[in-house]
Amino acid sequence: MSGTLRNPTIRSGRSFDLGKMNLRQLWIAYLTYPTILLYFTLIVVSVILSAHFFAGWGATLTSILAVMLVYPVVWYSLHRWILHGQWLYKSRWTASLWKRIHFDHHQDPHLLDVLFGAPATTLPTIGAVTIPVGWLIGGWGAAATAFGAGVTITCIYEFFHCIQHLNYKPKAAWIQRMKAWHVLHHFHDEDGNFGITSYVVDRAFGSFYEEARARPRSPSVFNLGYNLEQAKRYPWVMKLTGSPPRDRPDGARPSTRSASRDAA
Repeated sequence: MSGTLRNPTIRSGRSFDLGKMNLRQLWIAYLTYPTILLYFTLIVVSVILSAHFFAGWGATLTSILAVMLVYPVVWYSLHRWILHGQWLYKSRWTASLWKRIHFDHHQDPHLLDVLFGAPATTLPTIGAVTIPVGWLIGGWGAAATAFGAGVTITCIYEFFHCIQHLNYKPKAAWIQRMKAWHVLHHFHDEDGNFGITSYVVDRAFGSFYEEARARPRSPSVFNLGYNLEQAKRYPWVMKLTGSPPRDRPDGARPSTRSASRDAA
């Protein structure tokens, strides 16, 4: 496939650079990606289990609605306070986890291989959040429905997440806005706009910003605070990466504070 990029400093093997792909190429990559195929399989299994242990239409629809309401809050909380937290990279036991689930994505925001969450961490999280909700509403049938709804929402999130990093301008105005706000999170100030498809929770917690001029550019937008100084104190992520952390994306202009420091 055209538009591929090999980046051995992050992950060996085949990698797709979303910054060089078009929408058609994304659809092909997305619909054939092993993680997405696994999610599709689990959705089918969830539907079968939901039918077998059918809890009634009321409980089934309520469990879906509950997951739709809970999911954005859980995602926001994990994204802001876990993935953007600094405690995971400070332990040799969790450094590789943090590197895989978020650091690599901010170091190379267009790399498809690390944009998708790893099933080993994503699926247990989805299950821990959705299955108890569904079970409380309508037993095992609703629990299967809730889990399937969570995996379905994850697939939707992942596709729109790809769109936000794709070399493509969406035709719909609402997708354009959504993409612009997520780009700000990756290239201007990472301490805001934690949502993917919805920024309602960001607005509620005061972390939403609409334009770059609303905030100064963050010097840690690309390394999430894991700079050279931190890498010397906590070297495990750097050793796994095989190179020092970069402080900005390729081609990006330095942050105001970084530029001032370099000038000095």
